[in-house]
Amino acid sequence: MLLIPAIDLKNGRCVRLRQGRMEDETVFSDDPVAMAGRWVAAGARRLHLVDLNGAFAGEPVNGDAIRAIAARYPDLPIQVGGGIRNETTIASYLDIGVSYCIIGTQAVKEPELVARACESFPGHIVVGLDAKAGRVAIKGWAEITEHRVEDLAKRFENDGVAAIVYTDIGRDGMMTGPNVEATRTLAEAISIPVIASGGITNLEDVRALCAVAGSGITAAITGRAIYEGTLDFATGQRVADA
Repeated sequence: MLLIPAIDLKNGRCVRLRQGRMEDETVFSDDPVAMAGRWVAAGARRLHLVDLNGAFAGEPVNGDAIRAIAARYPDLPIQVGGGIRNETTIASYLDIGVSYCIIGTQAVKEPELVARACESFPGHIVVGLDAKAGRVAIKGWAEITEHRVEDLAKRFENDGVAAIVYTDIGRDGMMTGPNVEATRTLAEAISIPVIASGGITNLEDVRALCAVAGSGITAAITGRAIYEGTLDFATGQRVADA
């Protein structure tokens, strides 16, 4: 199982939020490129970048920081989410070296965009499904819909989606452990690879996800834990590899 460090960007800085609340942030660095370098040096084989401002604005806001990271590490797969609402934005990200574009809000509001994007950019499209109590949230987690995660995920089965990033909002940034059972249930319900997100705190959480990786969980995103030191990234990846 692959561990993916998260770099959340707000106003050009690296931050972490609690449960997606923009007002509840912790700033970890003013230099996103240096932060990316820290995780690359620790053995990261992919980066997860989130444009937090973009998620609320509906268009890229921290594009300069993303471009700088992609330019500094041209051979490193990078996945980007936040504010991706159309094919023009996807094309612009892929042009600067981003490997995967994560469609979140717009996948819920306009599922047809996912199908079109997969056809136009095969192998580069990821769907982000963020949930609270099993219901999908959109617009930077500010709005909870009536869609159940598994039902919505199944809509993308035949589109050619590279993966689904599943985030349990209630666990994100709270250091309470991932929702292993919900993640496994989703992975078992679909054929699309699932990337777990939200709540990873320590090595035991990594081991817990690895134990159910056979259900279709191919990777896990980690954020606050590696910034605050409750999980050493290099050690976590070695455990996941084993």
